[in-house]
Amino acid sequence: MKTEKLFLKIGMILILSFVFACTQNTRAKKFGGTAEIEAPCGMMVGNITWKGSDLWYSYIPMPESYEPITHTFQEVSSLGVVEGKYIIKETNCK
Repeated sequence: MKTEKLFLKIGMILILSFVFACTQNTRAKKFGGTAEIEAPCGMMVGNITWKGSDLWYSYIPMPESYEPITHTFQEVSSLGVVEGKYIIKETNCK
């Protein structure tokens, strides 16, 4: 009985440290789920890509007449089991 509790505690500690040690990028890319980014004020999304486990994105200045939008980048995996999603919200400075 004591051994089972000990293994349960160790397991919980390992799981919690694994979850908190992962970055937002790693969780979204490798384990699925949703991550959010807010674009800098007055900038719109130009491009987005992965390089290893890092997410790279570019911004370009927002034209005066442009209305900010929210971009959703959705992974579609071949097995359909673990799929990540990134949401990038644009904002203007008004």
